[in-house]
Amino acid sequence: PEHSSARLERFLQLCAGGNIQVVNCSTGAQYFHVLRRQILQPASKPLVVMSPKSLLRLPEAASGIDEFTSGGFHAVLGDQTVTAASNVNRVLLCSGKIYYDLDSERRKSGNQGTAILRLEQLYPFPKKQLADHLALYSNARDLCWVQEEPRNMGAWLFVEPRLLGMLAPGQTMHYAGREASSSTATGSHTLHQMEQREIVSKAFRVKNA
Repeated sequence: PEHSSARLERFLQLCAGGNIQVVNCSTGAQYFHVLRRQILQPASKPLVVMSPKSLLRLPEAASGIDEFTSGGFHAVLGDQTVTAASNVNRVLLCSGKIYYDLDSERRKSGNQGTAILRLEQLYPFPKKQLADHLALYSNARDLCWVQEEPRNMGAWLFVEPRLLGMLAPGQTMHYAGREASSSTATGSHTLHQMEQREIVSKAFRVKNA
């Protein structure tokens, strides 16, 4: 709350023609595999990693050994907690550490009608991978982008037109995050926490608004 933003939106404004890669890894294995991919890819391009240091000490972000020794980087992480995709009526889309706040709230409330998808790579935008995940939740009519940053910062302005272009008939897209601001942070831990709780609450209560 007292630190300035890494200004994700400014990096995304530079993205065009496949010139760079912008990722926001939310697990240790994802970070490992994206660095490995960077070394092994035949044509190297600049890689911008937005993952915050707070995830280094977050137990939920830890990965098992098998996740490092097999597999690879996933541009989109699906929701492994959903047991019946047909029961999902809302899909939350996010990137980075706010996923863990959303997942914690969902577990506490026992919400089984909401799926959470993580965009681990923002550019190049993983349209096909995201479409494949969204196709699993054909009954979901409410999609919501969730972010910690103010509305005029972060990834929202970048992903909004892309997500709107992917909506199926009858689906709506909403935003849950801080309102537009000239400042990247409040400077108050108490106010920051209040705003964070409101973002999470809004993400789960938005429906046809």
